[in-house]
Amino acid sequence: MGYGHQRAIHPFRDVAYERVIDANQDVVVSGSEMKQWRRFQQGYETVSRLGGLPGVGRMLWELYDSFQRIAKRYPMRDLSGPTLVTRGLDALMRRGFGRSVVDYILGTQPEMPLLTSFYVPAIAADRAGVERIFCIVTDTDLHRVWVAQSPCDSHIIYCAPTIASRRRLLSYGVPEDHIHLTGFPLPEENVNHVREDLRRRLSRLDPQRLFYPRLKEVIIREVGELQAPDGPVTITFAVGGAGAQKEIGAKLLASAADEVREGRLRINLIAGIRSEVADYFEACIRETQLEDQRGNGVRILLEPDKASYFDRFNEWLRETDILWTKPSELVFYAALGIPLVMSEPLGAHEEYNREWIREMGAGFIQEEPRYAVEWLMERIACGMLAEAAFDGYQKAPRQGTENVKKLIFADDSEMIALDFNEAYSPMQIGTWRRRWVHPCRRKGRRRQGKKAATKTLVKDATASKENQEE
Repeated sequence: MGYGHQRAIHPFRDVAYERVIDANQDVVVSGSEMKQWRRFQQGYETVSRLGGLPGVGRMLWELYDSFQRIAKRYPMRDLSGPTLVTRGLDALMRRGFGRSVVDYILGTQPEMPLLTSFYVPAIAADRAGVERIFCIVTDTDLHRVWVAQSPCDSHIIYCAPTIASRRRLLSYGVPEDHIHLTGFPLPEENVNHVREDLRRRLSRLDPQRLFYPRLKEVIIREVGELQAPDGPVTITFAVGGAGAQKEIGAKLLASAADEVREGRLRINLIAGIRSEVADYFEACIRETQLEDQRGNGVRILLEPDKASYFDRFNEWLRETDILWTKPSELVFYAALGIPLVMSEPLGAHEEYNREWIREMGAGFIQEEPRYAVEWLMERIACGMLAEAAFDGYQKAPRQGTENVKKLIFADDSEMIALDFNEAYSPMQIGTWRRRWVHPCRRKGRRRQGKKAATKTLVKDATASKENQEE
């Protein structure tokens, strides 16, 4: 699994039994299954890297992406039927794919809840009869493959990060009481210092105080009065787990070289756990003659494992003023008051992520990277990036980690109140105008032991008919 799925589960390492299990390479995974995972991962990473190349590379990516396309959101309709991809996954699972982790769970602590951020362990556990399964959705929208072949009979509880993902799960046939709006789980060490970090960030992103006076009272109430900038503006450029789009980081570095030397900008280049990406960035530093700025004006983040990488990345985020990345799960980090600059999306889910963050006003699509310093410094000077930082802080949900823990450990999930505030959404809960009946109800199927497993989004068709007769 890539950075996105593991980043979502990292905040729960303190409540994990023994350890966080990496479902594709943990010691409990069989050799044959590990080979299967490795083939899928290598295929994805190869296509991801080739996708940025014109011609054949782009064609290969579009062919691959056609299998993970997400249906258009409107009109609201029944998408609960199995697809080619879900049938393929079902066939793999019949041959044992995903079974290793499930066997470990059943053989150690079968009564413990399973929390996962990937659909394969969730569906595999559901097939094996595990009852307490919680699945974190890692994007603002999702493909049908995240849901079991027969969603009305599934035990999986979904933690939805956005209103749109909740609506999508309903259309896939997941019972309404199996979906909880939690928000995306963010690192608690960052959430706990968000106001302090945002106050310092706003002072650096609004040096001429063009944005601050417009919302001065609100800003002071939320984060306190702004002080003078305490250092250069820090840009963090993060590549994906496949190492895709690292060339953008090279262009950023070349464009910003003079500002780095003058102490106006600091660049963080995130290689994650990929030494070949770190070597590439080291070569870029030499080419731009910034060796004397290494470790201060320019830093490279490389760690031996993902857990160490996530911890260090979270530390660097506290000093980050602008996060430049593809619209992956990192779009949710706008809730920490960090404005985003987004490169090209890789996949339909990232297209929806980009749409979500732009509608919120917390991020921008990148301009030509070769001239990055020009358009970035303009947006800093006019306060635009400061406004984007504050918009993300105010509008994006931030309590995902706390909400998921509440949900898992509550004696009665119906009695807990989750803290969710998605202030900007094209459509809020319960405002659908079309008459739409949940697939489980239309098929006359209800889960055993559930009080109201299937509800409609608007008035039930039967109730509507009765009202007309009266």
